[in-house]
Amino acid sequence: MIEDRIRIITTGGTFDKLYDALKGELTFRESQLPRILHQARVTLPVHLGSIFAVDSLVMTEEQRRTIVEDALSCIEKMVVIVHGTDTMVDTAELLKASMKADDGHVFVLTGAMIPYSLESSDAVFNLGFALASVQLLSPGVYIVMGGQVFMAGGVRKNREKGVFEAI
Repeated sequence: MIEDRIRIITTGGTFDKLYDALKGELTFRESQLPRILHQARVTLPVHLGSIFAVDSLVMTEEQRRTIVEDALSCIEKMVVIVHGTDTMVDTAELLKASMKADDGHVFVLTGAMIPYSLESSDAVFNLGFALASVQLLSPGVYIVMGGQVFMAGGVRKNREKGVFEAI
């Protein structure tokens, strides 16, 4: 049933990066989401969609608008957006500004400070927390990171501490 299904949109970011031994750098190949969902034994009905895979530091405003347009057009009312943490706040604020007052969507943005492919990643926890949060929150735009829920427009990434915090 569409009402119960969660849309997960992936846009890249640290969450999906893999170490390329030949280049000696983190790169994108394919989304890690199917593996994570399988590993976590997620039984929720989800629909995965990938718009592109970019580091949010190089994300263009056109790409940011594409994320917003895609999210707003989802038939599912519960939408999780996996996004790079460096500009996640910007996308959340644009999405919030683009929502109509009567929009019933719950948008939850999440990401990872450490790629899923590396030891000690926060990706699995953040995705699980996002999947739980999207089912419980009221319509609106939120960022969920590190076990905390923040409303769009009231959060920032503290780069010195490596955490998200309310402002």
